[in-house]
Amino acid sequence: MSPVIDGLQYANWSEKIFREMRAGGVDAVHATITYHENFRETVLNIEAWNRHFERHPDLIFQGFTADDITLARGTGRTAIFFGSQNPSCIEDDIGLVEVLHRLGLRFMQLTYNNQSLLATGCYEDDDTGLTRMGREVVAEMNRVGLVVDMSHSGERSTLEAIDHSTRPIAITHANPAAWHAALRNKSDTVLRALTGTGGMLGFSIYPHHLKNGGACTLNEFCEMIARAADRYGVESLGIGSDLCQDQPDSIVEWMRTGRWTKRIDYGEGSADAPGFPPMPDWFNGNADMANLTTGLRDIGFSKDDTAALMGGNWARFFRDSFGRAV
Repeated sequence: MSPVIDGLQYANWSEKIFREMRAGGVDAVHATITYHENFRETVLNIEAWNRHFERHPDLIFQGFTADDITLARGTGRTAIFFGSQNPSCIEDDIGLVEVLHRLGLRFMQLTYNNQSLLATGCYEDDDTGLTRMGREVVAEMNRVGLVVDMSHSGERSTLEAIDHSTRPIAITHANPAAWHAALRNKSDTVLRALTGTGGMLGFSIYPHHLKNGGACTLNEFCEMIARAADRYGVESLGIGSDLCQDQPDSIVEWMRTGRWTKRIDYGEGSADAPGFPPMPDWFNGNADMANLTTGLRDIGFSKDDTAALMGGNWARFFRDSFGRAV
């Protein structure tokens, strides 16, 4: 039986959520542990996670390799794999790539929405592609087994990362722009390049990435996945819900604004509603994961393809990506 894996969450972590993960049968989650934090602040976030692992060893543990997915299934727990949504955690020091990998970081975005030292974010007017440091950091991430994630990056930067990386990369949480034209969703050109090189796309359930926002139906979401499977192949697709369960609206300000501006940057969505948008009624948290399985089967996916989409493909990608290059 294939595992259930969510390719991206940034929840307000608590025992309640950990228990909902178990209720939803979630075997592994790529959990964002840092947005705009520097290295020391990222270490403090890892320390906070260590307390979660210490207090709830019957529910969660830190994942380091794909074998931990099997361990999670065998012990009825959820493996937590760390990721960063910005390269601020390595500051301007390429040596911190290996240090953070040793501490358990397994995904790192080369940008959030803005220009970084490595590449261009999707909200910039001009995308200049990978920087000199960006090319060096991608090579180092390839060497140690830290996945290049381009979920928030611009088109040219993403295509250059795919081309420069010697390992398949990931877009952990986004949808096809042809289905819904959000800045964060990805063009057919990007998705063909991504999947054509063995990369992974995690479909996002964050309302700003959905057609009709929180009113998007389960059938519409699964139809989108079916069209993508026909176009790109089912083997490169999974779920990356971008679930921000139980987060206060104030967290949106940190996500969008960080330290780069004195003004509130509303980013995705309307300036009249800067908080989190309402989630679809079929996915309010980890306990609703089974709804996705049902929706995929109802839309016509086979049992095996549904299992691949719900986690089997991510499990293979983890297995191929987290080890050091030989």
